[in-house]
Amino acid sequence: MIARGETGVPGDKSVTHRALLLGALAAGPCRFTRPLASLDTRATAAALRALGVKVGPLVEGRAVVVRGLGLRPPPFHAPRGALHCRNSGTTARLLLGLLAAHPFEARLTGDRSLRRRPMARVTEPLRAMGAAIEASEGERLPLVVRGGPLVPLAWRSPVASAQVKTALLLAGVAGGVRVAVTEPVASRDHTERLLRLLGVRVEVQDTTTAVEPPETLPAFEGEIPGDISSAAYLVAAGLLATSGELVVHGVGVNPTRTGFLRAVARMGGKVEESGRFFSLGEAAASLVARPARLKAIEVAPEEIPSMVDEIPLLACLAARAEGRSVFRGVGELRVKESDRLALVAANLAALGVAAHTEGDTLMVEGTDAPPAGRVTTAGDHRLAMAFAVLGTVPGAAVELDDRGCVAVSYPGFFRDLARVLHAS
Repeated sequence: MIARGETGVPGDKSVTHRALLLGALAAGPCRFTRPLASLDTRATAAALRALGVKVGPLVEGRAVVVRGLGLRPPPFHAPRGALHCRNSGTTARLLLGLLAAHPFEARLTGDRSLRRRPMARVTEPLRAMGAAIEASEGERLPLVVRGGPLVPLAWRSPVASAQVKTALLLAGVAGGVRVAVTEPVASRDHTERLLRLLGVRVEVQDTTTAVEPPETLPAFEGEIPGDISSAAYLVAAGLLATSGELVVHGVGVNPTRTGFLRAVARMGGKVEESGRFFSLGEAAASLVARPARLKAIEVAPEEIPSMVDEIPLLACLAARAEGRSVFRGVGELRVKESDRLALVAANLAALGVAAHTEGDTLMVEGTDAPPAGRVTTAGDHRLAMAFAVLGTVPGAAVELDDRGCVAVSYPGFFRDLARVLHAS
C-alpha cells in the first residue's frame, strides 16, 4: 500500500464526553464544534436529555449546543426511566459522579458488554462521600444511585484511571465539596484542563489532583480536538505502508495521551508534528506519518495510562517489528469492552504471529510473513480497527468478524483508511 492523502479524524471522545457534561452544569448555552458523533457520546447526550438538559443532536460535521442549567443547586431532574449507557464506560462512570450530588433516585444500565465491567472503583469512593448506591452482584450495572449532600473526599485510587478520577472530581464540583484523588500513576488530564479553563481551582502535586468546588461555571465554547486514539490507526497504517506519506490534521496532542507516539518513535517510526494550535485547553496539531522499518520495544507499566487505548494497535505494529516486543502492566485491558488482552494475543496467533500473555504482560514476536486468518473482535471497536490496519500490509488476508463495531468511536474509519491508502 502507498500512503498518500490528507484527512481529519472525529473529535476526541474523552473531551466530547466532558464538554457535554460540564456544559450541562454551565450558566448558559455552550457550543462545541467538531464533537464526536458516535454511539458512546450519543449515550451521554441521551442521558443528559433524560435528566432535563437540552442537548442538540450529535451529527458528524455539525456543532452541538448544550443549554446549561447552572450549578447550584444541583440542576438535574429525576429521569422517568433507566439511563441506558449502551457500551460506554465513560458515560456510566462520569454520570455516577454527577448523580451522586443529586437528591433523587436514578437507575443506570448498559449493554451486555458494559454490564460486565467493574464499577466498584467508582461506587466505593462515592459511597464514602455520602451517596447511596445499590449495584448488581460484583458491583456491576445495572445499579441505582440516590444522591444528596456530599462530604469532602481524599481518595487513594488503586488504579490509574481518568474515568475514576473524573467521576470523583465531578461529584465534588456538583456537590460543592473539595475532592482530592491520588493515583499510582498520573492518568489523562482532560477534565482538569477544562475545569481550569472555566476558572476552577485545580491543584496537581505529583499524582494527586485536588479540586476546590466553584460557585458557578461560565458558559463556554470551542473546537473539540481530533481524537489521537482514532488518528493512531491512520498513523500506524502510514508506518506500515510501502511508500509515501499521509497527513492527519487537527489531532489532540495532550501529553497524557501521546504515549503511542512516544512508543512509535522508540520503534523507529517516523511521525512529525506541525501547525500546533490550542482549543478548550488542549493542544492539537497535524501529524505526518511515513513508512518505517520497525524494531521491537519494551513498554513499562508506568507508560500504560498514556497509551492504554492504543495497546492493541501497538501490538499489531509489534507483529511487523524486528524482534520481540514486551508490554508490561497491561492487565487493565482485561476489563475494557472485551478482554482485550486475551483477544489481542489470540487474534495475533490466529493470524500466524507468535504472541502470548503471562499475567499482566503481553509478548509479541515480529514476523515478515503476511498475516492471514479471521479476527474475533467480540464487538470491540479498538480490536477491529487495530487488526484492520494490520490487514493493510502486502499479502495480508485478514478477515474481521464485525466491522460495524467501529461506530462506537470512529464511524468513518474504513472510509478514512481508504482515503489515505492506495494500492501500489
